[in-house]
Amino acid sequence: MIWALHGAVGMAEDWRAFSSEIEGVRRLDLWRYLDCCSMSLEKAGAAIAREIARVDDAPILLGYSMGGRLALHCLLAQPKMWKGAVIVSAHPGLSGEEEQIARRQKDAEWSAMALKGEWEAFLERWQTQGVLEGAVEMPDRLPLKSRRASVARSFVDWSLGAQKDLRGDLRKVDCPVLWITGEKDHKFTSLGAEVVEYFPQATHRVIPECGHRVPWEKPDDFQRSVRQFISAIS
Repeated sequence: MIWALHGAVGMAEDWRAFSSEIEGVRRLDLWRYLDCCSMSLEKAGAAIAREIARVDDAPILLGYSMGGRLALHCLLAQPKMWKGAVIVSAHPGLSGEEEQIARRQKDAEWSAMALKGEWEAFLERWQTQGVLEGAVEMPDRLPLKSRRASVARSFVDWSLGAQKDLRGDLRKVDCPVLWITGEKDHKFTSLGAEVVEYFPQATHRVIPECGHRVPWEKPDDFQRSVRQFISAIS
């Protein structure tokens, strides 16, 4: 099966169209790991890996952005259990302490807005970030208001600033990895080209005329890339 992890301020529902085209996709609700209490990226990755291992002996991970970072922690929690992984528009971790501090401060502001601000205003501000530019329509985020405490907690517990730089650990991952970025997403495409060199088996694919939200901006190209990857590792 393919286990799909959504991005920040995202939902399992985001993968519905993809799962209707690709067989055997399980869409994970990541917010349930934060519904009751705080949980670090490392602990969340280990918990997700344990749950998947109970029901699937040859799982494939698919993670987008924040979900991609969580997917990396899943891979490292149990590096020998995975059949493969597709990582989309993700970050391996900031390497400088000043960058980490600045990111934690920024994410603390997002957390406060998500928890206490007007939900519609928070969503509008989130959507207009430069990295998310594009005309792509995402599923309605208004229903996420009922999960706002978990969304707010994610900006603290799963902040990029709270994440260890994973580059040096990625050599432990045994399975084949496909790292996907959009051509117009220059920062993450540059990161993708760098990061694949740390894995024993990894390929970087750049989707033309596409930004950060690759699976939704270019669904046909994305699905074709995933199908080709699955076929190659089967």
